Amino acid sequence: MFDKVFPFLHLGGLLAALGYALVSLLRGDVPRFGLVVLLLAIYYIFLLHPAVKKEIARRKLLKK
Repeated sequence: MFDKVFPFLHLGGLLAALGYALVSLLRGDVPRFGLVVLLLAIYYIFLLHPAVKKEIARRKLLKK
C-alpha cells in the first residue's frame, strides 16, 4: 500500500516547496525564491528526469 501512497506524498511535498517559493516571492524575498526554485530544478534534473525519460521509452516500446 505504501507504494501507492508514496508518489502522492512526494508530489504534495514538491508542490508545498513550490508554494513556499511563490509565497516568498510575493513577500519580496527574491533570493529565497531563487534558491528554492534552483534546488527544485536541480532535484528534477538529477532525480526525476532520468526516470521520466525511461518511462517514456518504455511506453513507446509497449505501443510497438
